[in-house]
Amino acid sequence: MSIPPVLVSAARLGWHWQWNQLMNGLAPADKEGNYIRPASNQLKAIIPSKQDLDNRSKDSLPHLIIGRSCPWAHRTWLVHKLRNLDQYLTIHVVDADHQGGRWKLDPPWLGCNSLIDLYKRCGSPPTHRATVPVLIDPDKTKDKSPLLLGNESAQLVEALNQWPSNKHAPDLAPIALKEEIENWQNILQYAVNDGVYRCGFARTQSAYDRASNELFSALEKVNQSLSSKGPWLCGEQITLADVRLFPTLIRWEMIYMPLFGCSQKPLWAFTKLWEWRQGLMRIPSIASTCDSSAWRKDYYGALFPLRPSHIIPSGPDLNQIVKANPPKHQ
Repeated sequence: MSIPPVLVSAARLGWHWQWNQLMNGLAPADKEGNYIRPASNQLKAIIPSKQDLDNRSKDSLPHLIIGRSCPWAHRTWLVHKLRNLDQYLTIHVVDADHQGGRWKLDPPWLGCNSLIDLYKRCGSPPTHRATVPVLIDPDKTKDKSPLLLGNESAQLVEALNQWPSNKHAPDLAPIALKEEIENWQNILQYAVNDGVYRCGFARTQSAYDRASNELFSALEKVNQSLSSKGPWLCGEQITLADVRLFPTLIRWEMIYMPLFGCSQKPLWAFTKLWEWRQGLMRIPSIASTCDSSAWRKDYYGALFPLRPSHIIPSGPDLNQIVKANPPKHQ
């Protein structure tokens, strides 16, 4: 027996209303349905001196707390890897608690079981969102509490590029390239890094279309630039511009294309951009930060309004994707 059209229509309206209520908590939007990312707390990142860190034990070093699936945290992890900061900064990976909607500390650290508890332990006000990445110094005390050194990824990648290191650590933002790096930041942050979320969290067709067009227009700019000036975004060396773009593009086939609808063109259609991503994945320290299984688990598990079935789809092998040559004639 077929379902009466009136019931189908009522069900569609009811589900759409419920979906909007869920999305209000997950991804706020303006009246036109455009996703509006919540403002960050903009805590100014603090950099300890090399002398201070040299005098510390391994356990008392500052901790960079990241989640494997978070692209904003991924960029800070990349700077840590590329500059080999293990001697002066400890990586601490937290797990996503999909049911509770929080980051778990397992095992507990500084007496805290969750990231929100750790923020409170650092004396952060209730208005601060407990997000990754976050840089915490357990050795510094303020009323016998650890100190939160920063939690905004754009600031943290710059701070980590100046972080005490060994003499062989590369400078990912040399003075001669700072203006060019900043230009890429202005293009990529809104149109690409945030653009994939504006596609996935769009509430209306027009909002999605705007975000999608801006996203793929920016990717075309990157591809054209790499065609004339490569192999990296600013020429002959890897910079913070590459670090900021990579976490978004390496998640493309696993997350942003199928779940967020970033499907106007396949990534392999941008030939030079494809080669750029392959080049970065050939660097072992960068490849070691990529865990596509964790990405799928966390995105599909946490963003249930976008995938209410709770089914985590299988995905292509990440290594095979980045090694593949794009089709020649399409």
